[in-house]
Parts: sequence; C-alpha cells; structure tokens
Amino acid sequence: MTGGTLDGIERLLAAHLRPGDAVAVEDPGWANLLDLVAALGLRPIGVPVDDEGPAPAGVTAALAAGARALVVTSRAQNPTGAAVSADRAAELRALLAGRPDLLLIEDDHVAELARVPLHPLAGATPAWAFVRSVSKPYGPDLRLAVLAGDEATVARVAGRARLGAGWVSTVLQRLVLALWRDPATAGLVRRAAESYDRRRGALLAALAARGLPAHGRTGINIWLPVPDETGALTALRDAGWAVAPGALYRIAAEPGLRITVSPLDDADVGPLADAVAAAVRPDGPPGFAA
Repeated sequence: MTGGTLDGIERLLAAHLRPGDAVAVEDPGWANLLDLVAALGLRPIGVPVDDEGPAPAGVTAALAAGARALVVTSRAQNPTGAAVSADRAAELRALLAGRPDLLLIEDDHVAELARVPLHPLAGATPAWAFVRSVSKPYGPDLRLAVLAGDEATVARVAGRARLGAGWVSTVLQRLVLALWRDPATAGLVRRAAESYDRRRGALLAALAARGLPAHGRTGINIWLPVPDETGALTALRDAGWAVAPGALYRIAAEPGLRITVSPLDDADVGPLADAVAAAVRPDGPPGFAA
C-alpha cells in the first residue's frame, strides 16, 4: 500500500534510480508526474501517445536514449484519455522483453471508473510495478493505492516506506475494503463511469461536428490540439470557460488544451463546443485581453 499513485511512483523511482538517470514518460502526460521527475533530479524522455497508448517507435527511441524506467498509463491517460489496447500491449511487451535494466511502472489510476478492458504489461521486464489508486473512483481524500510487482521491487518500496510514514493507515485500508465490498457503492461508481462516458462522448462529437477532432477514448479528459494554445486559452477564459493549458503536460508534443468533463452538465456541451470553436478559429484581427 502507498499513499496514492504519485506516492507509489515516487518511491519506485527513488528506490531504483539516481539523479541524472533518464525516465521515459508519456508526452503529453500527467503534469504531476513531470513535476515529480524534475524534483527527483531525473531526466524525462518524452514518448508520443496515441489513442492506444505509448507509441512503440517512441518507446524504442527512449530505450535507445538510455531510459532506466518507463511509466505507462493503462487507461484514461491524463490528458489524452488514451488506453492501452490489446494489440499495443503485445507490441510493447515484445519491445520490453529482455530488458533487465529497465523498471516498468504501470499507472491504473482510474481503476473501476474505466469502461474499457485492462491490458497490463506486468511482468514484461524483470523489475515491474502496477499501481492502482482508489482516489479517482471513490474520492480524492482517500489517499491510498495498491502496488503490486516483482518481489524485489515491492520489497524496495516497503523498505523505503519504513524510513518515512511507515505504513498507510489501517483505518483507511479498512474503509476502502468496505467500499470495495459494498454493492451500493459499486453501483454509484458504475453510474459515474457511465455519466463520464456519455458527457465525454457528447463533447467529442460536438467538437468533431465543428471541425475540431479531439482525443478522449476513456476517462474524464479530452485533449484538443490547437495552433495557438495561449490565444485559445485566453479567449475561453474571457468567454467564461476554464480549461487547462497544454503546456503543463507537454515536453515536445504539439500545443493543445485539456478539457475536463467532470464538472460539465449535458446542457453545457453545445455552448462549450461553440466557445471552443470560436476560440480556436477566432474571426477578425487579433486583439488583447485583460
């Protein structure tokens, strides 16, 4: 057990790598992970992502560049919504086979909220870990994640934990176990997943109808490539809409915006899509916004 996904990943990286080592991360990818890699003094190598997960060519290039660890999001990748498909998992397993020097970390943070099958890479390398958080499906205050892996990797994480917090609260562990066992809670999570899927799908369709193809196969986020990230962000802000700047999530990827559907009502899908279209393709001469 760790105190959430990021805590687990931090312990894994700190136990296996040293400052200056290279880590292959998705690009665009989770902003908190990019910040963690920098804080640990590690060197990020961006791996392009499509709807099926990390691109094999990008993983190959990262390994050739000396990556000592690879972090992969299983489903609902933040910010693109990518999910590792069965075919992509098979390709990545073949690439990673015979790499005893590589630590493989899988992040399945969305867990029960995912509505696509899980295709794990666990065991593709001798050193591996699979981390599943409970904060997305059950609430952000439940700072707990389950970490599985090979014996040596798990022992390293447990040993490092004993030098700090020691353990994750057993009160919290019992609470999570009760939630997992409760049919009513499982029903609530299932309905939440259906609601996210419906609203995400509606927004993707509305954007596509306005000539704006976006990405968002799973999860609560949509990634929209844009030619002018700052201009679109500012125009949406002035129109009363809050989206996240893609610069928070990018290393070398093209500009984009992350749009989160969790606070979005069904009735807001059309107006938001109209506002995005106007922001991405503004009419008239450029101006200034306060």
